[in-house]
Amino acid sequence: MAPQQQRTRSRRLAVVAAAVAVTATLASGPGFAAGAGVATVADPPAPDPTVSAAAANGPVRPAADPVTGPATADPTPSSDPSDPSDPSAPAPSSDPSGAASPAPAATPSPSASPAAVPAFGAYLDYGPRGVARIAELSEWLDGAELRVGHTYLPGDLWSNIEGRAGFLDVWADWRNEVDDRMLVLNVPMMERNEEGVSDAEVRRLLRRGAAGQFDHHFRALAERLVDLDAQDTVIVLGWEMNGITYTHRCGPDPEAWKTYWKRIVKTMRAVPGQKFTFDFTPSRGRDAVPWTECYPGDDTVDIIGMDSYDQPSGITFDEQVSEPFGLQEHVDFAKSHGKPISYPEWGLFRNGDNPEYMRRMLAWMDEHKPLYNTVTDYCPHGVWQCARNPKASEIYRSVLSGRVDPPVTEPTTPPTAPPATSEPSPEPTVPTGPAPTPAQPAGTCSPLDLGDWVEHWIGGRLCLRLDWWSRTG
Repeated sequence: MAPQQQRTRSRRLAVVAAAVAVTATLASGPGFAAGAGVATVADPPAPDPTVSAAAANGPVRPAADPVTGPATADPTPSSDPSDPSDPSAPAPSSDPSGAASPAPAATPSPSASPAAVPAFGAYLDYGPRGVARIAELSEWLDGAELRVGHTYLPGDLWSNIEGRAGFLDVWADWRNEVDDRMLVLNVPMMERNEEGVSDAEVRRLLRRGAAGQFDHHFRALAERLVDLDAQDTVIVLGWEMNGITYTHRCGPDPEAWKTYWKRIVKTMRAVPGQKFTFDFTPSRGRDAVPWTECYPGDDTVDIIGMDSYDQPSGITFDEQVSEPFGLQEHVDFAKSHGKPISYPEWGLFRNGDNPEYMRRMLAWMDEHKPLYNTVTDYCPHGVWQCARNPKASEIYRSVLSGRVDPPVTEPTTPPTAPPATSEPSPEPTVPTGPAPTPAQPAGTCSPLDLGDWVEHWIGGRLCLRLDWWSRTG
């Protein structure tokens, strides 16, 4: 058996073993697993489709802690940011002592090459269900090639930001099945990332990060990704830093934030075998601080992204383009810095089922050719897993059904020979929700009936392969 196959099989066996152990714990009763110090399973229930109070100023997001694990203390006391009374937090410097030696700027891998077919996908779920739904969404789009898998590291604990064992394995396996796929991973820069930490404490934490006190967490993440053969992952580091939602926000101290970003990138690039691509992704518009004030520099940024939802209420797409720090400024800024663009998060929001936004946003991306885009596909933003948006969903499906090549631009002069034609896409239909999960092929595994309550908390039915001991392959 080839080494790669051995590693993949070992990872899958470890995930199954962990899932069985967690299942037994969950069966003991609600709340028991975390209280007993047992890590919960990596694949959580689907995100709540309702708009919560926490989302009043931004898009609805998945919960911050899908892999909570035991709330143990950080093994390195100097890296624990939970003590707000620490008076010794050093001020940042432009080149802090002890920073990892910078490696050459990462060259985008073939899966992230601007010359390749533009890649698109969707955020569909954190864990294994998200991977399974990629094929289902492709089927709904009449075989369109979804080359991007997108997930997030939970920002509750440093141990989860390091990439807890079992969480990223299935994504790495999916990425490695086909050469030109892309794994896009949102990485928080701080633990307690959605806990409403004050500006004063954020400022203190940013300065500690800028001084190198959290470097080892990102070294561990980089080593974890390389070990999983996911060394070419696109890292969306500290996303939407220009807002107020996250502890990794830039506003309280932009200079410390930029120095901290540089340290993280240099630390991760110093890990042998890495080929990471780093994506700087603010939210569209000014938000709390102009995102240009947070830009850390061309030496540590490979892609300039933008999260762009259809908000605020009443705004037109033309206004989204022309507003300060909007879509046009994003494109112009990236061009001036010689960087490709991306849209890691986009979708419907404050203006409801808005087919005009959907049509114009898809046309905008066809025109400006981002390296990749992933629509946020759950309510209220989505088009396949959200039945609230039938009109926009119909537009999305009609434009992308069957797409495997870049969009063809209309020629300005008549061609010398008749262009090749293709069969028209089937008439789009209005979705009623996620496509059903395909049945498992006969003989490949045996599903375990654990009851509805347990299956809800582990994210689905556990299917145990019966041929895992085979020495062939």
